[in-house]
Amino acid sequence: MIGGGIVGLSTAYALREQGVPVRLYEAGLPGTGQSAGESRIFRHAHDDPRLVAFARESRGVWDEWAEHFGVELVSSDGVVAIGDSALARLRVLDQVGGVEAHEIDAAEVAQRMPLLAGYSGPAVLDESGGAIRTRAAITTLTGALADAVTTSEVISIDPRADGAVEVRSVTDRAVYSTVVVCAGRETARLARSVGLSLPVRLAAHVRLTFDVKAAAPARVACLQDSSGVFGEAGVYATPLPGNSSYSVGLSDTVGVRDDGTFIDPAAIRSLDERARDYVTRALPGLHPEPRDFLHCWVTDLPWSEDGVAVWEAGSVFFVAGHNLFKQAPSLGRALARAATGGGLRAELTPEARLGEAQG
Repeated sequence: MIGGGIVGLSTAYALREQGVPVRLYEAGLPGTGQSAGESRIFRHAHDDPRLVAFARESRGVWDEWAEHFGVELVSSDGVVAIGDSALARLRVLDQVGGVEAHEIDAAEVAQRMPLLAGYSGPAVLDESGGAIRTRAAITTLTGALADAVTTSEVISIDPRADGAVEVRSVTDRAVYSTVVVCAGRETARLARSVGLSLPVRLAAHVRLTFDVKAAAPARVACLQDSSGVFGEAGVYATPLPGNSSYSVGLSDTVGVRDDGTFIDPAAIRSLDERARDYVTRALPGLHPEPRDFLHCWVTDLPWSEDGVAVWEAGSVFFVAGHNLFKQAPSLGRALARAATGGGLRAELTPEARLGEAQG
């Protein structure tokens, strides 16, 4: 395994579940790259029915792991989505089935989202969605894999004529039967070394954390706002453990060149300011000044901001996509199966364009 974010950790753990020896390379601390932060949204709602089914499967694995390790990994407070697109995605959820989601009125919006300003438009509650406890997930999986984690940056991978793969890191050289690469922005670089050009778009993103003004609410849902009512049409927000803080980000990203430099350096500041303005208008239950910032890279695919795909080059698998934290348990098991000769699931091939809206 190359990459110690949530997908790499999930895949390594899935291999361990099968009794397969595994070694995981991570340049820094596990979960401090694109998997960094205190919280993520687990949502079932997507434009692609196949991704809804994948998320439903993944939710079951999150629950399985939570029971096994005795730790909460996804909160039970649900996700409230507001705006017309929430209704469109509810129709996809109903088409797939097996997800507890329904339209809610203004009174229930206020009950589920006590931090939100008054809102009376279209709204949907995903009952089994919630806030992923990202630190708990990373810490738990890292602990389960402690002896398998190597802190070293991988410099090159080289498939050999005999089917094995040579991996060179800063500190060693080793040969493996199979390699899985899920290294965020480094995935495309490593893929080029074996002749693959991945259609990954590199961008940057900012997420701000705000403290709750009053006592922490006993219950507060995650929020997805596509309504435009509060001045933005692409916002997501999640409570941190204890509900005394709330993390808010815009779905917009900042363009980045291949070398990692910003096309417009002022754009990241603009995202920051827009998120603060949104909180002032939409979330009066929060202090208007953020207490924490998270800046991270985004690697998405051209067909969807939720797109995911796996490329194969002999005995090497390359994973790319965005918004993968929620999908990581099922994605990890699928990758583990492929890495041990069970074949790659059809929907994960690049040709399948998983995540693309279905006409």
